[in-house]
Amino acid sequence: MNKKITIFCGLLATLFTNCENPVITDDGGMEEPQGNLTVSISQIEQTPFSALTRAEAGAVCSRLNFIVYDEAGSRLKYVNQTSDKANFGIVSFQLSEGDYQLVVLGHSSNGNPKSTDIKKIGFTNAQGFTDTFLYYGKVSVTEDPENLSVSLNRIVSLCRFVITDDFPEDAAKIRFYYTGGSGTLDATTGLGSVSSKQEVTFDLASGQKQFDLYTFLHDSEGTIHLEVTVYDNDDNQLADRMLDVPMQKNYITWVSGPFFTGGGTGSTEINVTINTDWEGDKHYTF
Repeated sequence: MNKKITIFCGLLATLFTNCENPVITDDGGMEEPQGNLTVSISQIEQTPFSALTRAEAGAVCSRLNFIVYDEAGSRLKYVNQTSDKANFGIVSFQLSEGDYQLVVLGHSSNGNPKSTDIKKIGFTNAQGFTDTFLYYGKVSVTEDPENLSVSLNRIVSLCRFVITDDFPEDAAKIRFYYTGGSGTLDATTGLGSVSSKQEVTFDLASGQKQFDLYTFLHDSEGTIHLEVTVYDNDDNQLADRMLDVPMQKNYITWVSGPFFTGGGTGSTEINVTINTDWEGDKHYTF
């Protein structure tokens, strides 16, 4: 990942004197159309992106964040893109001669993460936690022009929670609250960098019974403490379960069972049953 790339540092004018207007992107990041560092995505976790069409990109993520940091990890420039933009997956920066760190994130959150610190790129409960992909590399700007093509790899762990029995008629929403993972990542390692209290709530009006919960682990393996609570329309609690779920980076952990008829509320032990998909699936029952 710490691959050095040689990049032309030309005599183009700076942002304030350039005859071309900068492109203001989704969250205020500026892209220089004639920049000396052009970054394009070649693939995301074995999904072809060579054509970089919006349909292909949208099938994997709805947002891309291209971020340039100095050697100390402070953010210098960034561009945020959404999948409805024609240039989704390609960006250009104008940089002075020197050494930099480049981060590219792909995700489908409701907003862009806080990214001022390379070791603390953070998503919030309000933005939501989704399948997330990362490229990290070191860039050395010298005299030769370079178009950089990068590949993004999945860095999350997924707990897929499945309820196998029927909801009570008055069930209106289900809340998942979990600790042990992180909503914030260190882009240099692809691992979680703070201890987060993650939370997501789903409306049950559609009859949904499978729920996906994403986190960044602090290591290749870890355990999340998960509390699952079902409420009615008046926020009265109908059922509650607490589970300790073993997780692994780039694996789906399936947790399934009868939520309302399987032994009542409280803590539940779970046991491994199988391993296949993503890099792998792990199945547990409660």
